Amino acid sequence: MMSQVGLKLFQCIGFLPLSVLRAMGTMVGLTLYVGARWRRHVVLQNLRVCFPEKSESKRQEIAKQAFVYFAQAWFDRSWLWHRSPSCIQARVRFTGFVDELKADVPTVIFAPHFVGLDVGWTLLTLRVTKHFTTIFTPQSNAAAGAWMTQGRSRFGQVQLLQREDGVKTIVSSLRNNAWLYLLPDMNFGPEESIFVPFFGESAATVPSLSRFAKLGRARVVPITTRLTPEGYEVQVHPAWDDVPSGDVWTDTARMNQRLADWIRTMPAQYFWVHKRFKTRPPGEADVYARPKKPLM
Repeated sequence: MMSQVGLKLFQCIGFLPLSVLRAMGTMVGLTLYVGARWRRHVVLQNLRVCFPEKSESKRQEIAKQAFVYFAQAWFDRSWLWHRSPSCIQARVRFTGFVDELKADVPTVIFAPHFVGLDVGWTLLTLRVTKHFTTIFTPQSNAAAGAWMTQGRSRFGQVQLLQREDGVKTIVSSLRNNAWLYLLPDMNFGPEESIFVPFFGESAATVPSLSRFAKLGRARVVPITTRLTPEGYEVQVHPAWDDVPSGDVWTDTARMNQRLADWIRTMPAQYFWVHKRFKTRPPGEADVYARPKKPLM
């Protein structure tokens, strides 16, 4: 539980040098790797499914580093949401096809769950003069939820929507030339998902990227955010010319395939703490079930 006092303290540490914050993140990440046994099991199971070709020792190495990056990115929110715009711009930079951000057309930004996902949103709303919308999941802790809302609303013209706001509101915003920052690569349950391959494994995936792009008459521009020793790089990829195609399954499979290719370039920076394969096709076993101990 995050208290007001804890949030104030967190805000203060944002003024420490980045190297100190990253060292703190390393210590916390390694502690979580050792102590958060169930979450470590989830991470390792995800890696076993997605990287069967790697040795178990290599997967453990990636898992350990994933906890470190996760904690470092969490500490980085102390300056991302509380330091000056000049501090942010000194530590975060756009790379890649940046001219894609100059187009004046409806756009869905595909922003996968790499640890720096909030960094990408912050830099876009700080540097790009567009109206942005995104969809978020409410937090159970009211203080933490208010802090996150404030942090994500710092710059620009932004609208934070909940899933309950419905498709019509989101599509209307897109058609009015607001850009949608979409993170559809988690497991949101079976109700609105379809099964498409992800690293060769059937994964329940919401087809919202394809549907919003089609309904909003929008193009899709992916961005991926990489944590670096100096801060972050927010890479802008070329707009996709084959999504939406009119076939939701094909579009969603393409999304997962391209995401897998990006993950392979920085596997420890993806959000492996999430149970990505929780929802299974009928008859398939639970990926995260612990093996039963043999009877003595």
